Amino acid sequence: MIKNHFKIAWRSLKKQPFITSLNVFGLAIGMAGAILITLYVYDELNFDTIFADSERIYRVNADVKFGGAVMNMAETPPPMASVLETDFEQVEKVTRIRNWGGLLISRKDSKSNGKEERSAYVDPNFFDFFGLKFIEGNAQKALDNNNALVLTESSAYKYFKGSEALGKTLRLNNEDIYTVAGVVEDMPKNSLLREHTVFMSMLGFEDSRSQDWGSHNYFTFIKMVPDYPIDNFKEPLQSLFRSYTLPSVQRYFPGITEEAFLASGNYVRYNTTPLQDIHLHSNRHVELSQNGRIENIYILASIGLFLLILASVNFMNLSTAHSLKRAKEVGIRKTLGSKKKGLVGQFLTEAGLVSFASLLVALLVAVIALPYFNEIAGKEIAMPFGNPVFWLLLLLGSVVLGLLSGWYPAFFMSRFKPVKVLKGSGEQHIGGGRVRSALVVTQFAISVFLIVGTLVIYRQLQFIQGKDLGYSKEQVLVLNDVFTLGGQKLAFKERIKSLSSVENATLSSYLPTPSNRSDNSYFEEGITDQEYAVQMQRWFVDYDYASTLDLTVVAGRDFNRDFPTDSLAMIINESALAKMGQSADEVLGKRFSSNIGDENAVFYTVVGVVRNFHFETLRDEIGAWNMIIGDFSNSMAIKLKPGEFSSSIAQIESVWEEMAPGQSFNYYFMDESFNDTYQTEQRLGHIFIVFTTLSIIIACLGLFGLAAFNAQKRTKEIGVRKVLGASVAQITYKLTLDFLKLVGLAVVFALPLGWYAMNRWLEDFSYRIDIPWWVLVVAAVSAIFISVVTVGFQSIKAAISDPVKSLRTE
Repeated sequence: MIKNHFKIAWRSLKKQPFITSLNVFGLAIGMAGAILITLYVYDELNFDTIFADSERIYRVNADVKFGGAVMNMAETPPPMASVLETDFEQVEKVTRIRNWGGLLISRKDSKSNGKEERSAYVDPNFFDFFGLKFIEGNAQKALDNNNALVLTESSAYKYFKGSEALGKTLRLNNEDIYTVAGVVEDMPKNSLLREHTVFMSMLGFEDSRSQDWGSHNYFTFIKMVPDYPIDNFKEPLQSLFRSYTLPSVQRYFPGITEEAFLASGNYVRYNTTPLQDIHLHSNRHVELSQNGRIENIYILASIGLFLLILASVNFMNLSTAHSLKRAKEVGIRKTLGSKKKGLVGQFLTEAGLVSFASLLVALLVAVIALPYFNEIAGKEIAMPFGNPVFWLLLLLGSVVLGLLSGWYPAFFMSRFKPVKVLKGSGEQHIGGGRVRSALVVTQFAISVFLIVGTLVIYRQLQFIQGKDLGYSKEQVLVLNDVFTLGGQKLAFKERIKSLSSVENATLSSYLPTPSNRSDNSYFEEGITDQEYAVQMQRWFVDYDYASTLDLTVVAGRDFNRDFPTDSLAMIINESALAKMGQSADEVLGKRFSSNIGDENAVFYTVVGVVRNFHFETLRDEIGAWNMIIGDFSNSMAIKLKPGEFSSSIAQIESVWEEMAPGQSFNYYFMDESFNDTYQTEQRLGHIFIVFTTLSIIIACLGLFGLAAFNAQKRTKEIGVRKVLGASVAQITYKLTLDFLKLVGLAVVFALPLGWYAMNRWLEDFSYRIDIPWWVLVVAAVSAIFISVVTVGFQSIKAAISDPVKSLRTE
């Protein structure tokens, strides 16, 4: 029987090549899209699972409210690690990571540097803690010396060209000599360490031994003992505040009690985040690497499901629509004794064959599209052809999709009454029109929903790129590693400013795009009560900072070299002014210090207020900020005049090579760095475009097939209308109208859902668009236009046919 089912199914599919092709192609597009999205989602959901005992590893966080600022930090104080390890038997191991940014590295016998973008100080047990595999060296002993470092395989190759690196020395930032104590495999691409290439021993980093519980610069990871419920650790972890943090606070505010501290509205709360949840569920101040968002995973998973639903609906629609052609076949089979069960099995076999053929096409499409998908998504996903689970899931998915797609047509056609269909009255009794209409509405509702999502994401990205940020990011070149100039930094700056293509330049490592950050609590002179602290970002800049980045001074003045006292001057932003609760006139001239309780406290005089500018992402409110004159300049921002930037960069590079021979010339444009901050949204937008296009193609395939079938079914009607004088336009309008009603109904359902869903997505941004009415109109008009073009082709083709041939049609 099974062999017979397959034989008849194959013959049937060959007899209707047009419909079979539409079904196979439609299902294949849906499957291919779903395969790519599933691989992406799987990769995202499995971040950091490759580490040893990852299910028992947690990051310790600190939520702090002080000085009017709420800071949800992924970093903790330096002494916390040792306390966790000695005071709590629930904790099996502890390790720390201290991000250190970029490093210039060279061999001792080389005069030129290489650049490693991400480095870190780590505790000696770091590699053993995470179970990282060593290629050279010993994980347990690699970082036991102060000046030891471990390289990843790719960075080791960069400096030693495949020869053994173990025991050899490297010069860091032209000063410190380190010994290579190990080489590890490159960090996994789906891990929070994916960008790090150099790990230095924490033993050689003096700050790591600090006992200051008010400083938060260390990522602290704990590994709990097996089977310990982490919820039970909440209270013991919070006890650290009372035992260690509060005594540290009391050094600056003698006599303050826990009750008084909390009564003022301030708090310090410690909590944990599972290692496997960091990538998708953590969005804290300063993350170890750029994280994703679980909301985007939900969106993409929904799109993958939508594609399968669209493809399945296509199959149902086309199969039921063409059931009329098979009505007599079903009638004869029933007359000859076929049971309903056998008919259902026959039609499900056909659906299974179509689904399997679609799977083969889908795999081919997915393999071809994967490199482009990786480029869009910023991934390095590979097809897991060697994984038997992958094949099992594919086959199982194909069977399930075939059953889901074929169940309705199978049961629908098996219900035909043989007497009526053999009399030729099957057209009136087959039915299924309402179901087909509902399926068309479903298809286009999904397409309209995705169109709305695509438009909103791109509107938000345009808003981000076009928003007045309060500073100038255009034509600003940022030159890294200027510390290699040593005592020639100021001379280099003046040389650069003298170039005809340069408008201005400033030396500072603190920039509005991702860069150094430093928070401090400030107190007005004469006030020592912690209730009146003002938490602010502190940036060290030079005299040309505000003018180079076009910061707007709204009160007071900018720094001025003619005022010698400006070495102890401070400029604040409007948010800091608001936290102080005073007017600009009241604040100007007042002195503030962050060294409360210190006899040698340094006080800074407020000389100006600048308009708020966005130094964090648009997801965050603009916080309190100040800048002071200080030499903390690893970078130089250069404002270029309009013109040919390549020649301007060549001039700057020429000066650099003259004054810093052998040092690498590393630069980027500030607007590019700003855009990189929103890579997640940009990638989501690109993915939305791709899969929205696929959904529209699938919906159009179904509509195209239905329109062709509808025109064929109404061939005689069209011929009669033409003979009676109906024009081509009238017939086309008549054939198209029925489908337009369905698309209109889909628009009515989809627009409110799309508006609601994208409003929820926008809630993550502090600065966001309001969804304009025209976005919904464009989505509706696009869907209607696409359907008119799709249906119109078949309608016009039918309308211009010869009425004589139409009337002869049986």
